Amino acid sequence: MIAASRGHLSVERVTAWAVFLIFLRLGLTSFGGPIAHLSYFRDEFVSRRRWLSERSYADLVALCQFLPGPASSQVGIALGLSRAGFPGALAAWAGFTLPSAIMLVLFALGISTWHNALPAGVLHGLKVVAVAVVAQAVWGMGRNLCTDATRISIAAASACIVLFWPYAWGQVGVIAGAAVVGLALFAPTQNIAHDPLPISVSRRVGMVALSLFFGLLIGLPIALEAWPNQTLAMINAFYRAGSLVFGGGHVVLPLLQAATVPSGWVANETFLAGYGATQAVPGPLFTFAAFIGASMSAPPSGWIGASICLIAIFVPSFLLVVGALPFWELLRRSVRTQAALAGVNAAVVGLLLAALYQPVWTSAVFRPEDFGLTLIAFVAAMFWQLPAWLVVLGCSAAGWLISIVFWAVQQ
Repeated sequence: MIAASRGHLSVERVTAWAVFLIFLRLGLTSFGGPIAHLSYFRDEFVSRRRWLSERSYADLVALCQFLPGPASSQVGIALGLSRAGFPGALAAWAGFTLPSAIMLVLFALGISTWHNALPAGVLHGLKVVAVAVVAQAVWGMGRNLCTDATRISIAAASACIVLFWPYAWGQVGVIAGAAVVGLALFAPTQNIAHDPLPISVSRRVGMVALSLFFGLLIGLPIALEAWPNQTLAMINAFYRAGSLVFGGGHVVLPLLQAATVPSGWVANETFLAGYGATQAVPGPLFTFAAFIGASMSAPPSGWIGASICLIAIFVPSFLLVVGALPFWELLRRSVRTQAALAGVNAAVVGLLLAALYQPVWTSAVFRPEDFGLTLIAFVAAMFWQLPAWLVVLGCSAAGWLISIVFWAVQQ
C-alpha cells in the first residue's frame, strides 16, 4: 500500500462499467472548461476516492498538458486506464464526452431544421459569446505563458504569421518553428520532486501507440490524395486538429475553422454559433467536433458525421497518452523538452490571439452595441466569474433584445 498525504491510496481495481458511471456523472456536471475539469477530477479521484496521490495527480496533469490535445480528457483517459485497463480508458472517455456531444448534435440538428424560427439575434448573441470566451482564454493563457519580452514576441510573431498565412499547415509550421526557437532561447529549471504515476504501460505498447499516431498523421493526407472523398477528408482534418492543438480546447478553433469554413463544409455563422453553444454545456470543449460533423453541408452529416468527427479528433489523445506514459520519466527530466515546450506555449497564445481577430471578432462585432455586449460578457465571465451557461443564455437573450431595438429604430 502506498501512503498518501491523507490516509492510504486505494489500490482496488474497478470494472469498466463502474468507471463509465463515475465519469458520466462528471460529464453531466463539469461546467467551466478544462481548468475547472481538472479541479473536479482532483476532488473526485485524489481527495474522495484516493486513486492517486496529490503529487502523482500533478505529474499526470503535467504530462497531459505537455501533450497536444485536450488535457482534461487525456487525464480522464489515463485515470480510467489506471483502474480498469484499456476498457476503462474507453469507458472514462465515453462517460465524460458523450453528454456534451449529444447535446451539441441536437443543437446542430435544431439549427438546421428550425433556423428561421429562432428569434432574430439569438445566433448573433452566441457569436458574441465566442468573442468573450476566446478573449478570456487569450488573457488567461497570456498571463501564464507569456511572462517576458521574448515569449510575448513569439506570441505576436505567431499571430501575425497565421493571419498572413491562414491555412492549417501554416499553424503547424508556427508550432514547429516556436519549438526550435524555444530550444535556442529557453532553459527552464528542472522539478525533480514527484511520485511515480500508478499506471503501467509497457514500452512495447507505448511504441506501437506512437507509431500509430505518427503513421496516421502522415498517412491520412497521402491516402486522401490517392482516394479523395468527403469522409476521408473529414477524418484527416479532425485527426490533424486533435494531433496538433497545444493549450486546450479553445486553441482548436483556428485549426477547425481553417479546415471547415473555407472549404464550405460549414457556414461561418453556424461555426461560431456552435462554438458559443459549446460554452454552455458540460464536458470537454473538443465535443465541438460533434457539432461540426452534424452541421456538415454535404454527407456524411447528422449523427453519422458527428460520430466520425468526434472519434477522429479524440483518437490522437488515446494514442498519445498510451504512447507517452512509458517514457514520461525521461521526458519530464529533459531540459531541452521543457525549453521547446516553452516556445510552443508562447506560440499557442499567438494562435489564439489571431483566432480572436479572425474569424471570431470579424464575424461578430459589427456595431457599437456588439462591442458593448462583448465587453459585458467578457467582464461577466472573467471578473464576475459567472457560470459559462449563464453568460451564454444572457448573451443570446441580449442579442435578441438588441435586434428588436435595432429593428424598431429602423422603422
